Amino acid sequence: MRPIKDIQELRNIQMAILDNVHQFCEQHQLRYFLSSGTLIGAVRHKGYIPWDDDIDIYMPRADYERFLQSYQDPQGIFKAIDPSRESDYYYTFAKVIDTRTLMIEDETKGFEIGVYMDIFPVDYVTDDLKERERIFKRKRLLYKIRRCKISKQNPLFSRLAYFCYRSLPISLSTTNKMIRKLIVRKEPTATVCNMTEAGPKVSGCFPATDIATSVDIEFEGKLYKTMVGYRDYLERTYGDYMTLPPVEQRVTHQFEAYWR
Repeated sequence: MRPIKDIQELRNIQMAILDNVHQFCEQHQLRYFLSSGTLIGAVRHKGYIPWDDDIDIYMPRADYERFLQSYQDPQGIFKAIDPSRESDYYYTFAKVIDTRTLMIEDETKGFEIGVYMDIFPVDYVTDDLKERERIFKRKRLLYKIRRCKISKQNPLFSRLAYFCYRSLPISLSTTNKMIRKLIVRKEPTATVCNMTEAGPKVSGCFPATDIATSVDIEFEGKLYKTMVGYRDYLERTYGDYMTLPPVEQRVTHQFEAYWR
């Protein structure tokens, strides 16, 4: 295997994934939005944040599930990983990977994964703040249990908590069903949120009107889609997102990747 050492080479692979997913979504009328640090990069730098090395997109729950059920790359290069179908997959959100590559990560030991782009579902959440806080508290607990059931090494600060959660007489499939029942709402509300483990705090939820439609936004010299209320979403999630962080926080993630 040949190492992928240069960040630009890694980004080129990620951009090819994004292009493929964008084209598929356009052809099948599926909604997606550049999100998280990728969206900050698009707004502030018209591309990657200079020290960033990943791509994140959001999809409304209905589009997310349709995508995972129907996505195919005719050339067989790219593949979607659906967390609901993979028993050893650590993450609680989907990824589209380049199958020609291999990423080495502590979180995915025992599960081979390629260079990827993250896809997060966006769900309706209750408009009642106190009820939302209760749901978030239970969500954090269930995700801790899930991590301990999957991970072969302690993902928590406490060894005792890891042992207790791992030993609970609840199967992984039951835990996943409990999580889905908690976070997936069929009835629309006025508020939405990324409810995966990587999701924001309660304050990071945002109005459903922010994702009512999509708009074009430039990223690395091309036009992609993001939510119409992207500035509201960014402000609620990150605060003053246009101000650069201190120099010591501008750190590129360490990655280990290879061409197979």
